[in-house]
Amino acid sequence: MNVRQNQITSITGIGSYLPEKILTNHALEKLVDTTDDWILQRTGIRERRIVENGVTTSDLGAIASLKAIENAGISAEEIDMIITSTITPDYLFPSTSCCLQKQIGAVHASAFDISAACAGFVYALSIGQSVINSGAAKTVLVVGAECLSKITDYTDRATCILFGDGAGAVILQNNKEKHQILDTRLVSDGTYTDVLIIPGGGSKHPATIESVQERLHYIRFKGREVFKLAINTITNLVIETAQRNGFAVQDIDLIIPHQSNLRIIEATMERLKLPMEKAFVNIDKYGNTSSASVPIAIDEAQQEGRLKKGDLVMLVAFGGGLTWGSCVVRW
Repeated sequence: MNVRQNQITSITGIGSYLPEKILTNHALEKLVDTTDDWILQRTGIRERRIVENGVTTSDLGAIASLKAIENAGISAEEIDMIITSTITPDYLFPSTSCCLQKQIGAVHASAFDISAACAGFVYALSIGQSVINSGAAKTVLVVGAECLSKITDYTDRATCILFGDGAGAVILQNNKEKHQILDTRLVSDGTYTDVLIIPGGGSKHPATIESVQERLHYIRFKGREVFKLAINTITNLVIETAQRNGFAVQDIDLIIPHQSNLRIIEATMERLKLPMEKAFVNIDKYGNTSSASVPIAIDEAQQEGRLKKGDLVMLVAFGGGLTWGSCVVRW
């Protein structure tokens, strides 16, 4: 939605967290028939972070949230709403947001999860912006957190090379002096539900001995189809978002894309006629962390000095559903 009210939703705090355990390409060579060179050439990934046994998605999200809370200079008690985007919830219910709420002590917040796969964080930002613009809340915590190692099949060389664990979080408030969200755009196309999916565990294929034996509870995707769809949709999304906000694509100072595949990012930037220097990339260190990738990248870009006051920044993401979305921020 375009901002037309007096309310201005801004990002006032940022935080992220990555597990300490590193899974390198060389370690994957011992698990499946692959090589470091093959993975690097096709994905740009060198390593990814993996949680230890017993660590949950809410554990990662809570650490990232506390960092964002500290960065915003607020207390957890001031948070009115928690929105967590994840495809790896602690439980089917209660929500991961409720589990996270308990850990950080946000005693006055409402809390719920959304599921929009890798585009989920942008979807959650849009919801948070709408809530603040409506006046229904003053402070919203938006979290993207994933333990993708829990749903990755480490016997499938096509998928196990891609995914990692992590979390990122932002605080949203009505604050004209901070990083203003100018526009969000959300899109989906349910005709492609089969190209990126976990078949088991829902009402269509409930958990059974057979579903476990058939490995239906792990990520499956049609790589070539997803690759082409991602490049086309993200390219068009950036162009359309720029047009409807009255600026040229070349005016964008930094694009922070979902970190799914370096080749997708490179192909998209080439089609947009933008240099790679205008894209923030950290997929080499963390792999695809789904909902967590954009907020982790925002935090790293800030820490590295890639985000300067007044910069025009575009967040873009693409994921299963299919879902995709953009968010324009005046830093």
